Amino acid sequence: MAHDRPVRVAEEFRHELSRVLARGLKDPRVTGFVTVTGAKMSPDLREVTVFVSIHAEQVERDRTMEGLSAAAGFLQREVSQALRMRHTPHLRFEYDGSIEYGDKIERLIKEARVKDGRPPVDVPAVKDDQGGDDDQGGKDGQGGP
Repeated sequence: MAHDRPVRVAEEFRHELSRVLARGLKDPRVTGFVTVTGAKMSPDLREVTVFVSIHAEQVERDRTMEGLSAAAGFLQREVSQALRMRHTPHLRFEYDGSIEYGDKIERLIKEARVKDGRPPVDVPAVKDDQGGDDDQGGKDGQGGP
């Protein structure tokens, strides 16, 4: 069970770092919309790699990554104090392009469907436990059948 600890600590680190970033940084380079998508902690809890997605153009994304890297010391100290960690893990940021890649694939599929003369497919509504849509239910919007 010792291998579970790095995973748990990484998740707590990710969660707390998200909170700190939501409060904002004073660094003017950090201008893009930053989302912490994951974290990976080394087995000895000395290093953490945090994966971030940045919703911005490439130039702004690069600038934001520079700002995050420059603020890493401050951020690792803030998170470690909040989590009351004995040792402060070295924080390293990596860009996570999976959201951007997913958007690109979705756009290409829609374009291919339109080119083939088929209508684009939207994501279906999520069903609730009762088998209905996730909105308020019934015809009158009161939640009944």
